[in-house]
Amino acid sequence: MLSDAELARYARQILLPGFDIAGQERLKGARVLVLGLGGLGSPAALYLAGAGVGTLVLADGDVVETSNLQRQLCHTEADCGRNKAESAAAAIIARNAGVAVEVLPQHLDEAALGRLLPGLDLVLDCSDNYPVRYALNRASLRHAVPVVSAAAVRTEAQVAVLDPVRGGPCYRCMYPQAGADTALSCSESGVLGPVVGIAGSLQALEAIKLLSGCAEPLRDNLLIMDLATLDFQRLRVGRREGCADCGGG
Repeated sequence: MLSDAELARYARQILLPGFDIAGQERLKGARVLVLGLGGLGSPAALYLAGAGVGTLVLADGDVVETSNLQRQLCHTEADCGRNKAESAAAAIIARNAGVAVEVLPQHLDEAALGRLLPGLDLVLDCSDNYPVRYALNRASLRHAVPVVSAAAVRTEAQVAVLDPVRGGPCYRCMYPQAGADTALSCSESGVLGPVVGIAGSLQALEAIKLLSGCAEPLRDNLLIMDLATLDFQRLRVGRREGCADCGGG
């Protein structure tokens, strides 16, 4: 049940058609992992905290560097040298002390993800390398936890909601080849701060839609954006036959 203070705090979204008090209570009862607290994870985590998601689990093994501050909004100059998950937790608590925050100041491998996912309702994949994305994909399939995935570099971004339990594609269905160990790097290719901000905000939006039931999430679709031209494409994506992770078919 929501307190009077919570009803007042979340009044603007409770007023939305399809959201109501029931949607807010579903958010309050949710437990969500934000994997990576950089350019994507920062806005995503802040918006989820602002919306009243009950428990946020924050995982990142990196420390804040000066070059991060151009786009990673959870962190300030005073946080340089601090673990990103710990820095993000402080920013979240400052915004909404009613959200429970669990900090994992480490990189998560497949075994760690396998132990963590059974207690989660949703994962936001805000990581920046393929090995982690594929490990998360296998763990999420094994434990039937949906994933909101995003990536951004230069002026381009993409977002997808992966929920194979409902019949949609998994991450490997969309990207069957592992490729290089690390996805196209912002440090090598550059990125505009608002680009990752938009992608991370869309991750939070899709998470809120999925958890609250207020609108239909972006299932079975890949949203591709070129923010330099404001060209948006929404591609229907199906399961890949013979997928090495989910089996496809």
